[in-house]
Amino acid sequence: MLFNTIEFGIFFLAVLSLYFVLPHRGQNLMLLGASYLFYGAWDYRFLSLILISTTVDFVVGQMLHKSEDDRRRKVILFWSIFINLGFLGFFKYCNFFAENLQGLLATFGVQVRPSTLSIILPVGISFYTFQSMSYTIDIYRRQLKPCTRFFDFMLYVAFFPQLVAGPIERAQHLLRQVTTPRKVRKEHFTEGFHLIMWGLFKKMVIADNMALIADPIFNQSGDFSAGQVFVGALAFAFQIYGDFSGYTDIARGVARTMGFELMLNFNLPYFATSPQDFWRRWHISLSTWLRDYLYIPLGGSKKGEVRTYINLMLTMVLGGLWHGASWTFVIWGFYHGALLCVHRLIQKSLPVPSFSPAGEFVWRWTRIAFMFGLTLYGWLIFRAASFEQLMAMTKALFAFQLSPETVGLVVKILFYCGLLLLVQLYQHARNNLEAVRESPVLLQTSFYLVCFYLIAIFGVFDAQSFIYFQF
Repeated sequence: MLFNTIEFGIFFLAVLSLYFVLPHRGQNLMLLGASYLFYGAWDYRFLSLILISTTVDFVVGQMLHKSEDDRRRKVILFWSIFINLGFLGFFKYCNFFAENLQGLLATFGVQVRPSTLSIILPVGISFYTFQSMSYTIDIYRRQLKPCTRFFDFMLYVAFFPQLVAGPIERAQHLLRQVTTPRKVRKEHFTEGFHLIMWGLFKKMVIADNMALIADPIFNQSGDFSAGQVFVGALAFAFQIYGDFSGYTDIARGVARTMGFELMLNFNLPYFATSPQDFWRRWHISLSTWLRDYLYIPLGGSKKGEVRTYINLMLTMVLGGLWHGASWTFVIWGFYHGALLCVHRLIQKSLPVPSFSPAGEFVWRWTRIAFMFGLTLYGWLIFRAASFEQLMAMTKALFAFQLSPETVGLVVKILFYCGLLLLVQLYQHARNNLEAVRESPVLLQTSFYLVCFYLIAIFGVFDAQSFIYFQF
């Protein structure tokens, strides 16, 4: 059940209609039923998996809270993490490791043919697994008290707006909203409508149209021209941003109309001035999760420079692998880890330059442009179908020639992304993501009418799936 379908619109209106005639406990039970119906619509077999994970972590949370024995608490937490990561590893990485083990043994002359399984990846498993794990880890750290109502915890794990592609919420933020009665005010509807409209625009006008440009390039076999590679990377950069941030906006908007507030997941990432700044703006719920539950426990930056670089690389490589069972994702994580390490080294080695206001403006936009270029190559790694295709595309970049076809496709990309660029330039200049919604009524109305018109005229209506559903 995709957000950009009539079926979801009917489902959402039905949920909303019931929501406002029920008391708090009834609202939660209805939302729980709706969330499991929403998830079961993908494949009813996935329901048992999310229920097992939820039950394990609910029980573990109670046991961790009651136990005072440090050794016993570590054992309890270990089994919770083992079960959660065991499910994730089996469904997501089993065939990947089997195939790579076969290749490794073949290099030593050992021929084996391990059988691969026809495994269907449960949608959203990477997201709800991390969300559920953060709950038990926070209780283990004595940073959170356990939830006392099982149905409330079930809703926290399975809340349908953000279940299949995030944001990856924390119990301290979302579970508190589940257990506390919610008051929906008029401004919640305004905020929700704004986010839903903007998210649909990003998905249907930008992401799905960019897919029509990027997919044929990445799906072709044979030689690539430099122009093709550049256009493919540029189109995919806007495709994945429009797709993922569009989903997040719709999820936040749907939740907002019911009085929930989901965390911000994107903050103008293509205006980042450095690798560190990029990860403060892109997929914030994942980057902060990796920081809090992996990078800092590894020692963060507290154990010397060499250890810091190792921790950064390990965190980013595992973050890349989180996205999928492919070497291109591992390389993508390694690439971003290397960027973070180099940036840290430069920061520590070179003094910060000082400029006049005009010079500072030029310097800032130079860094933004340079970082966007680095990000583009990262998306080339991310989207490449194989390591061989990545190498062929990288090689093609060194023979760049500007052709009329390339110029035409770049103009087409800028045409579809024009409103997005204008709005985000406005938000960036005002340093306020709510700049449009807080503008005068006439400007807001014009914005919504333009969005609606562009969706109606240029939107892709054959309900393309969201990219991050595969992760």
